[in-house]
Amino acid sequence: MRAVDIIANKRDGKALSQAEINFFIKGYTSGEIADYQAAAWAMAVLLQGMTPEETTYLTLAMAESGDTLDLSGVVDIAVDKHSSGGVGDKTSIAVVPMVRACGLPVGKMSGRGLGFSGGTLDKLESVPGFRTDLSKDEFLEQLGTLGMVLTGQSLDLAPADGKLYALRDVTATVQSIPLIASSIMSKKIAAGAQAIVLDVKTGNGAFMQTLDEARELAKLMVSIGELSGRDVAAILSDMNQPLGMAVGNALEMKEAIFTLQGEGPDDFHEHCLEIASQMLVLGKRAKTKTEARKMAEDAITSGKGLEYLKKLIAAQGGDVSYIEHPEKLPEAPIKHVIEAKESGFVSEVHARTVGETAVVLGAGRTKKGEEIDLAVGIMVHVKVGDQVEAGQPLFVIHAHDEVSMEEAKASLRDAVSIVPQKVDALPLFYGLVD
Repeated sequence: MRAVDIIANKRDGKALSQAEINFFIKGYTSGEIADYQAAAWAMAVLLQGMTPEETTYLTLAMAESGDTLDLSGVVDIAVDKHSSGGVGDKTSIAVVPMVRACGLPVGKMSGRGLGFSGGTLDKLESVPGFRTDLSKDEFLEQLGTLGMVLTGQSLDLAPADGKLYALRDVTATVQSIPLIASSIMSKKIAAGAQAIVLDVKTGNGAFMQTLDEARELAKLMVSIGELSGRDVAAILSDMNQPLGMAVGNALEMKEAIFTLQGEGPDDFHEHCLEIASQMLVLGKRAKTKTEARKMAEDAITSGKGLEYLKKLIAAQGGDVSYIEHPEKLPEAPIKHVIEAKESGFVSEVHARTVGETAVVLGAGRTKKGEEIDLAVGIMVHVKVGDQVEAGQPLFVIHAHDEVSMEEAKASLRDAVSIVPQKVDALPLFYGLVD
């Protein structure tokens, strides 16, 4: 078997066999297949596409290229969730303890923010002492004893994906849906969860900017799950405006805490209930969506979700007093209110612009490993469809210095539009693929 023949087969639109895909991925991971050949293959995949079976073979080959976790000896079933990224998406911080409070184990590995899309690990590190680098043994032990883990990918999960992604980033092949789907699912399968809920976002603040693209990606990932023996459901959710009010690490941590106290923004509260409900159904803790929603609501109203967040923070070395007193979380020295210049109806709160502005303030990274300011960010006080009066607050900028604050002011003016006629609110969700 030769790499050049596999490239030619895909170039000519042929479906690759499992043996061909395994050979190619193993060879590329070991260095026996060169970058230029992998680049040619990735471009052929982009142009010719892949069948669901091919994409599943690719996913499994990448998942098996490094460490894998077997959770079956620790818990009866573990559910994972994955968001395709967005602005103001602090969902995991609230949902993991909610679901655990309902009796369902959750073993989750999360990532850091890069660009305008924030990262769960950065938000959690607003709490002093919280560890995001658990070892494999620590991951399994905590899942077995506490029933939940939320850590970084300290294991060598799917190294083939990391190598291939870096190549795709510089060869204009990132947008290939089979390559995106296999990238996401290979890491989830390697992490060992038997059931996975995917939150596939669409809109100007998401990677999939159109609903058709998001639905195609969701269907393919669900198909991969089915073909690889996992239960997978994908929720299509809106990311044309920020989720909740808070954008920025400590600000989002506070909002997750407030949500578990029953005081979160309506859209974020509803988003958490939807994700948690799907996880409970998929994890066989509820027979129906209605039953699952009631369980998720009870986790908030009873205070059990908040108690499990405290347990999670304590188990991973964090200072629980920051959950009990969120006012202790990092706070920026400068706060500036941007007010509406006219009365009318909000027709746009551009998610990507808000996210990019948060990066300008220092809340995000422009390259991996860059230091971030946990305290800075933006509070968004309006949603599309809201009626506003002149002088009403639109945003509150939380800044470290006057220079970044002034830059953020100029940027946020372009993020919101107000029109005289009534505007419909944006939907939170566009459907479920399961």
